[in-house]
Parts: sequence; C-alpha cells; structure tokens
Amino acid sequence: MSEIFKKHISKFAQVSDEEFEEIKTYFSTKEVAKKENLLEAGQICRHHYFVLNGLLRKFYINEKGTEQTTEFAIETWWLTDNFAYEKQVPTQFYIQAVEKSIILYITIEKQEKLLEAFPVMERYFRFVYQRAYAAAQKRIQFLFSFSKEEFYLQAVRNHPEFVQRVPQYLIASYLGFTPEYLSEIRKRLLS
Repeated sequence: MSEIFKKHISKFAQVSDEEFEEIKTYFSTKEVAKKENLLEAGQICRHHYFVLNGLLRKFYINEKGTEQTTEFAIETWWLTDNFAYEKQVPTQFYIQAVEKSIILYITIEKQEKLLEAFPVMERYFRFVYQRAYAAAQKRIQFLFSFSKEEFYLQAVRNHPEFVQRVPQYLIASYLGFTPEYLSEIRKRLLS
C-alpha cells in the first residue's frame, strides 16, 4: 500500500527510497469500515486523510436535518476539513467511509515536523492544495452556470468512477438534489 503513496508523491516531488521510508513514519494507517465516521460535527479535526483504497465523503447536516455531501475522496485523494484542521477547532462536518477503506492519516503536529525535516514535502502539499482548490472553484462554477441536469451530466463526464461506485442518494446529496429528482433526470437522459 505504501507504494501507492510513494507513487503519488513522485508526481509532484522527488524523494529517494531512504527519504520515503522516513517520510512514512510520520503517517499512521487505518482500516475503516463502510459507514464508519472518521470525524463528526463538534469534534476537533485532528487528521488529514489520504485514501490508499476505498472511498470517503465529507458532509454536514443542513438546517432541514438533511445530509449535504460536499466532497468525495477516492484513491490517492486527500480529505479533511481544512479550516478546522489548520486551526485545530471543532468542525461542522462529518467524514465517513462510503466503502470499506484503507487510509493514511497525519496530525497537524506531525505534518509540521514532516515539512521541517523534508522541505520537498512543502512542494508536494502545495500541489495537493492547489488541485483541491481548483476542483472547488470548478464545482462552484458548475453550480452557478449549469442547470441541474447539466450539472449532473458534467459530474458524470468528469468523474465516471463516482457513478459506478457511489450510491445514487449520495450523488444526489453532492449535487444538491433529492434522490427522486436525480432519478427523474436519469430517466429523461435514458429515454
């Protein structure tokens, strides 16, 4: 499993085998059961998660008491509540395994020590954050620019792996639809 992480790092930064062996010591590994929460609203967000295998989602409970999914993370994607993690304050989000998953995780303290010991990892995390920010910008653009049907089609085109792996009710939650409305859109598109 550590080869997955090593390969991901090598996309953005060069580290030797010896350096990687030491870098790994800053992280812990965890197996997570399907529907297990890694983080719950009100808790201090202590970890940044890297998906080795599986699928996570981040969501909050809106004013109607409905779960609103804001992000997914598949293999080689990172997930946390960035604000709560950086500030070490209580989160308003939940992070949950959609599938049985294997994750790496790191605390803010260990991440700071890692960046001191291996400055090249600053470059790695800069690219990770830049890509996450770009994805968030694109999602906001889609929310404001497209009809609900077009937004769904863009999601299917850009991330076909989600359509295969994520239950429809969670896709609906991510897109801001009811499951019934998503079902209507899918029927229209198939007819």
